[in-house]
Amino acid sequence: MTEETTEWLYLLGEEARIVGISGYTVRPRRAREEKPKVSAFINAKIDKILALKPDCVFGFSDMQADIAAELIRRGVQVTIFNQRSVAEIFSMMSQVAAMVGQVARGQALMQTMLEGLRAIEKTAAALPRRPRVFFEEWDEPHISAIRWVSELIGIAGGDDCFPELAAQPMGKNRIIADGAEIVRRNPDIIIGSWCGKKFRPEKVAARAGWQDVNAVRSGQLFEVKSTDILQPGPAALTDGIAHLHRIIMAWGKNVTPTLVASRTALPPEGARFALGRPGGETVAPTPDAGESKA
Repeated sequence: MTEETTEWLYLLGEEARIVGISGYTVRPRRAREEKPKVSAFINAKIDKILALKPDCVFGFSDMQADIAAELIRRGVQVTIFNQRSVAEIFSMMSQVAAMVGQVARGQALMQTMLEGLRAIEKTAAALPRRPRVFFEEWDEPHISAIRWVSELIGIAGGDDCFPELAAQPMGKNRIIADGAEIVRRNPDIIIGSWCGKKFRPEKVAARAGWQDVNAVRSGQLFEVKSTDILQPGPAALTDGIAHLHRIIMAWGKNVTPTLVASRTALPPEGARFALGRPGGETVAPTPDAGESKA
């Protein structure tokens, strides 16, 4: 009932086990042609799922709790993952690999992803300074980055403008009611990923009072597709962070000291993800030089 486990099973070479997918699935593209669509995100075709006689149904988060409960009442085994961080994404993939008997292949694939993240983090260390990044998950109201996106921004070389909100799992708790607060934090880069709705940089630039925001003044407004960054699975750890890194490194080549600093200091809660062993438990802050992050 969720896209990231479908993509992961295909990467593991276990696509033959899949009997149905989410209608939002786009990775890999051939999954849409090969597998019946049995769910959206907050609703599902229960009778169609039952007719497929699955041994187990995979889902994501409390948003699918009602679907899971109904399937359980109908005698179906359900596994709901609730990954919200980079470490938890690796943990989810490790568990799925074990469930389908692909521990070795899963570890090899995750190690490749981890090495890619480390390489990006190393390259980003050469930036003249880290840009402040506002990641907008939705525009009306403004919703800031979820935790794994915030962590990936950190690995890619930037600092999330709203790190204190990233730990909130629900979008309603990451709403920024006053757009003036975004202006006060003065992001150097604005990235939109409006959950399937096309990002409109000209609409962002035209917001009242935003004309002096660094990102608007320098034209640093970009889109990263939600299918690449807002699925907590392989997509975010590969294509998603690659897009973030390209944007941030391109900014680094053109950074000028004349851009004004943030009008509000970033809160101390903005800890970044410390890269450890895939599937492991290493999640520790990576402090900036001279700055302690909790």
